Amino acid sequence: MGNAYFITATGTDSGKTFVAEGLARELRARGRRLRALKPVMSGYDETRPADSDAGRLLAACGIEATPAAVADIAPWRFAAPLSPDRAAALEGRVIDFDGLMRWCRDETARNEDLLLIEGIGGVMVPLDGQRTVLDWMAALQLPVLLVAGTYLGAISHALTALAALRSAGLAPVAIVLNESAGGIPLADTLVSLAPHAGGIPLLPAVRGGDGLAALADFLLKDGR
Repeated sequence: MGNAYFITATGTDSGKTFVAEGLARELRARGRRLRALKPVMSGYDETRPADSDAGRLLAACGIEATPAAVADIAPWRFAAPLSPDRAAALEGRVIDFDGLMRWCRDETARNEDLLLIEGIGGVMVPLDGQRTVLDWMAALQLPVLLVAGTYLGAISHALTALAALRSAGLAPVAIVLNESAGGIPLADTLVSLAPHAGGIPLLPAVRGGDGLAALADFLLKDGR
């Protein structure tokens, strides 16, 4: 079994997919084999699979984003752009939490090199009437990468997400600061967040630049 990471975020639009696909491209450019999964996905337009988060991950891994390929890495797909519990309910469905855990564990067990599992929304997004993404991460016990933005308020959101993770016995192996368009300068966010991060590495991801090289270096050195 290879190394697997769960990518979560402080909230929707913090940049999980941007980080996951950028990291996949960076690692592939270094000759590493990897797979990227998006097990639960809402807002999916089946007529435009390549435009979905799963489609972007497939493209980053060098795989054509056909409907079948999307289905392979995103078994729980819903049309409504809502939290997964509500998106599923609108289709008369419920996410099978135990089935989701089995699927993720099976994919992790057959992984031979690097595996990225991208969550949905933020740490506390509901999956059903009882469980959230936090429960999903706690059940899998994979190393977690927490993605945060640099918009005004992002520091509070990052520390709130970090507190939730710690309450479940999870400590991110790194916090990825994804530079928000028009947000607070990344350097200022780093300086303010660092004293409260408890020694967790803070890795910047600069939009429009080669911002994920540092994250790739970290994961390859991490060796988990």
